[in-house]
Amino acid sequence: MEIQKEIKIGIYPGSFDPVTFGHLDIIERSAQVFDKLIVGVLINSAKKPLFSAEERVRMIQSLTSHLPNVEVNSFDGLLVDFAKQEKAKVIVRGLRAVTDFEYELQMAQTNRTMCPGLDTIFLTTDLRYAYLSSSIVREVASYNGKIDRFVSPEIVSLVKERCGRIRNKEEKKE
Repeated sequence: MEIQKEIKIGIYPGSFDPVTFGHLDIIERSAQVFDKLIVGVLINSAKKPLFSAEERVRMIQSLTSHLPNVEVNSFDGLLVDFAKQEKAKVIVRGLRAVTDFEYELQMAQTNRTMCPGLDTIFLTTDLRYAYLSSSIVREVASYNGKIDRFVSPEIVSLVKERCGRIRNKEEKKE
């Protein structure tokens, strides 16, 4: 009788709009912990993203193609439902600062209450990226600032182009 080993599946959820070096740091480190890491790209109808969910999925797939155990999917709705669907038992969250912890702890406890078998692990970001967020990247890019320290070279032009289009539309409205 052969015993099947249960594979460890983790989910790293987020909006990733755009994916930053901080996100990639957490993805690469999490990929070492799990047999399979699913990067869950959140479709949030309350936000107006810079990139569509499909574009964000493609960007992350491209940037993580060297990690064979990483899968990238989009989802909407509750994270606990997505975790159940994917048979994941662990959520990965990155912490940049103490201020992130309070909110993330509340979310982890809420998720655990809704789905008792679902745990959350927290990884602190590499100090090089402790200040970095997607909103900072969008803000800098919207003023035509240099973002190559924040995001991969493959997406610098995509972010700048998209932010430039938005800036041009806003200027035309004025």
